Parts: sequence; structure tokens; C-alpha cells
Amino acid sequence: MTAVIVLIVILALLVVYGVAQYNGLVSLRRQTQNAFGQIDVQLKRRYDLIPNLVETVKGYMKHEQDTLEKVIQARNQAMAARGVGEKAAAESQLSSVLGGIMAISESYPELRSNQNMLSLQEELKSTENKISFARQYYNDIVTAYNTRIESFPSSIFATSGGFKPQELFEIEDAIQRENVKVQF
Repeated sequence: MTAVIVLIVILALLVVYGVAQYNGLVSLRRQTQNAFGQIDVQLKRRYDLIPNLVETVKGYMKHEQDTLEKVIQARNQAMAARGVGEKAAAESQLSSVLGGIMAISESYPELRSNQNMLSLQEELKSTENKISFARQYYNDIVTAYNTRIESFPSSIFATSGGFKPQELFEIEDAIQRENVKVQF
């Protein structure tokens, strides 16, 4: 009788442990989804600023229509991107063309002193910082999640529960890893 009770207690502890492992994995998966959502919030903020930037510089940069069109095109592609890898690639492209428009705008002294441009510069700088922090948080959570699903014994529960590794939000091109310079 004592052996049966011990066996029942051991089985109960194993079930509780299994439930705790599974719930921990679910929690981390939800945190990765939330962290990616926070990146999207900040990227949306950036997307909303870009048309204002283009409108502000349009009058000053009449000879740079091609650059302005590239910015809008890159913004639209970034907004349409889905998934972590596709989003990261589109954001790399957008950062690159934004850097180009910022570099060209330095050639226009009147534009550099425009109050709207100064305000947009500050907003973009703030947004770039928030995007950077959101990416870092996402990558930290994804690393914890991926480590958990690959570590024993939680890997047993991850495999049986259908938990799949998540992609890190990485920028491929080393040049594009640099922050966009928004100084006028």
C-alpha cells in the first residue's frame, strides 16, 4: 500500500512538473509575440512620421524627387512585410534610404533650420531609439524562449506541444546596423 501511495505521489509530481513546463513555454511564446507587437508599434510610429518628413523636405529638395520616391517605396514595402525575417530585411532597406535622405538634406541650409524639420528630426531620433529597445527586448525574449525549448527536459514538452524556435530580429548588412543619422 505504501508503494502505491509513493507511486501516486511521484506521478502527481511529474504531472505538476509537466504542466509547469508546458505553461512556462506558453508564457514565453506569448511574450515573444508581445515583444514583436511592440516592435510593430514603434515601426508604425516611424511609418507615420515618414510622410511628414517627405512633405517637409519636398519643397526644398525639388531636384531629389528620386530619393523621396525611394523613401516612400521603402516605407510601403516595410509596412507590407510579414514575419520577422521579411520585416527585418524591409526595415534594413528603409533605414538605408532614410539615411540617404538625411545625408542629402544637409546640403540645404534652409531645410536644416526649418522648425518642422527640427521637430521631425527629434521625433525620428526618439522613434529610432524606441525601435532599438523594442528589438533588443524581442531578441532577449526569443533567446530565452529558444533556449527553453532546446534545453532538457523542457525540450520534451516543447516537441510534444508543437513549440517551434523563433527568429531573431537581425539586420543583415553591417552598414545598415548603424543608426540612421538624423542630424541637420
